[in-house]
Amino acid sequence: MQNQWNHKVFNVEKEGFEALALEIFLFQYENSLVYKAYVDALIPDITTIDAVNKIPFLPVRFFKSQNVVTTNFEPEKVFESSGTTGSVNSSHFVKDLLLYEESFLRSFELFYGSIKNYCILGLLPSYLERDNSSLVYMVNELIKQSDNPQSGFYLDEYEKLASVIIELEKKEQKTLLIGVTFALLDFAEQFPMFMQYTTILETGGMKGRRKEMIREELHTVLQNAFKVPSIHSEYGMTELLSQAYSNGDGLFNTPPWMKILVRDEEDPLLVKKTGSGIINIIDLANIYSCSFIATDDAGKIFDNSSFEVLGRLDGSDLRGCSLLAV
Repeated sequence: MQNQWNHKVFNVEKEGFEALALEIFLFQYENSLVYKAYVDALIPDITTIDAVNKIPFLPVRFFKSQNVVTTNFEPEKVFESSGTTGSVNSSHFVKDLLLYEESFLRSFELFYGSIKNYCILGLLPSYLERDNSSLVYMVNELIKQSDNPQSGFYLDEYEKLASVIIELEKKEQKTLLIGVTFALLDFAEQFPMFMQYTTILETGGMKGRRKEMIREELHTVLQNAFKVPSIHSEYGMTELLSQAYSNGDGLFNTPPWMKILVRDEEDPLLVKKTGSGIINIIDLANIYSCSFIATDDAGKIFDNSSFEVLGRLDGSDLRGCSLLAV
């Protein structure tokens, strides 16, 4: 059944998103003790759930206190959120790392083309110090898949990173610099330069190193420092196996097996496919945890299904890789 699910998820267009989401909802309801208990507390009769906006979304905080798993298995990997000092981190029990790899590699190639065309540079200090970061795992795999000898991680070696980028620019090599916010800002201050063949992809995350900035302000600083037309962004989290990407206009798009909805702040069961509210995520790749996650991020969904992230809810936990607050 495992390979059958994988095939269905990554060929979702054949079956239709809504039909497959409802099928996965029933599978998770029947095979996840945590999710079933949550759904039963909200919905007396699940036969009334006949559309994706009627599916109950599990609050993301459950990943901090519960083992959110579907079926019984020995996890191949447990990813943990970075959080902040003294906070309780989320844990995501991953049954099959190949499922995660297929998700992020397919997403990358959907938005950027073949990974073989890129040199991948990872600027992820603090995350590299942990062996349970889903972001580090993803970037490490992208580095390996790129098969470029100059692809690699840079902890805080800003001078070395600058010299590598200058060399790659001279070669006209397409390069993707993936970095957390505070490190990109530090690098921009110390080594501003002209980048013509390098795309900057920020993943969020100040981790208390700098004052929080709205995304527009951050992107303006980085654009001015590196003379690039736009800054790209990634929207992902430990509790998911898929990511959304923005090419620099502040609007994110998802791969076909991922969808964003918004819920009403006062009535969490009132879920809409467009408009403003609190972001709910359907990640069909999350087959063996929970595919239906209620986040603490405010957002707006447009008619073409692209979405904007407006910030964090007041009082919600700061996450190490969270998006910028407003």
